[in-house]
Amino acid sequence: MKIIIIGGDGFVGWPLSLRLSNKNYKILILDNLSRRKIDTELKSNSLIQIKDINTRLSTWKNISGNEILFENIDVSLEYEKLCKIIEEFKPDTIIHLGEQRSAPYSMKNSSTKRYTVNNNLNATHNILCAIVDINKDIHLIHLGTMGVYGYGVVPDTIVPEGYIDVKIKNKYNKEINVEILHPTYPGSIYHMTKSQDAIFFQFFCKNYNLKITDLHQGIIWGAYTKETMMHNDLLNRFDYDSDYGTVLNRFIIQSANNIPLTIYGTGFQTRAFINIENSMDCIEIAIRNAPNKGDKVKIFNQVTETHQLIDLANLIKKIIPSSTIEFIENPRNELVENSLEVSNNNFLDLGLKPIYLNEENIIDIYNFIRKNKNIIDNTKILPMSFW
Repeated sequence: MKIIIIGGDGFVGWPLSLRLSNKNYKILILDNLSRRKIDTELKSNSLIQIKDINTRLSTWKNISGNEILFENIDVSLEYEKLCKIIEEFKPDTIIHLGEQRSAPYSMKNSSTKRYTVNNNLNATHNILCAIVDINKDIHLIHLGTMGVYGYGVVPDTIVPEGYIDVKIKNKYNKEINVEILHPTYPGSIYHMTKSQDAIFFQFFCKNYNLKITDLHQGIIWGAYTKETMMHNDLLNRFDYDSDYGTVLNRFIIQSANNIPLTIYGTGFQTRAFINIENSMDCIEIAIRNAPNKGDKVKIFNQVTETHQLIDLANLIKKIIPSSTIEFIENPRNELVENSLEVSNNNFLDLGLKPIYLNEENIIDIYNFIRKNKNIIDNTKILPMSFW
């Protein structure tokens, strides 16, 4: 099977490219390397000094014997080039990870807001148009976010997988049962673009009978995958700054560096989580279970568990007693407290084996960080974006 991975140099895209190549899928990465440029813009860095893309690719070929192809392209701007690549490579599946993925970065200023909208929406729309123009049988898999649901904004509900059943009164005052897309409640410009992606998918699926899978992913935790640990040149980026560092990884960074675990606001915000290996598992399952032409958009909640942030911090303190906790003013405009229960039956029914957060996994990440802690810039950990 031939697969194009848009955003294959990124935090999810790189380990995914290795995972699928290791299973003998033929992989072509499309990336404009913009995430590396944002590091320079923010004067930040990954905990792991990742190698340039050419070194990564040549090392993988030497180790595995499998070649991953690469094209430097901005899919949000270079439509004709994108079409030419798709025509020549003839992919069975396109995995779309090519979006600016940070909520804080998207809210930093008018420039980052506009960049996030222009990049994310144009990229998604260009990919959909290219599939319509070239081959409607291509399966599009998109990595979305649980944030489109609004993190449990409707109390005492279990977040379904994409769709809900509602009753609407017709003009005769008779209730009609209707299935609709779950309403979106974006909390940032980034989340708003993912919400718009979902509307794009509904439109293109309805009008052109495309095969589309939308994965609403929780917050990723974990430092590596089996493939990225095969050689130092293959190591994945590990973000710890307040714009791109995910909350659990950031907490463990703070603990390993003997600085307080900073909880925004009350800490009673509940979030959905998934281990990075499970993220790879889910996308691989989605590849093998494409919808049929004419089906509605297939939506999975790519989640294994939910936790309140204060509980995560207390868990780390329990496991690593030297840790301290500090509450700071919340830089985000969000609910003070929320409950969050999530349905993930689609992946479980298809064989996903969840990796749950426990003491062993936290210690493993802690030890991984300790080996590289000398590179941490403490000035980048506290919030730098406010809304």
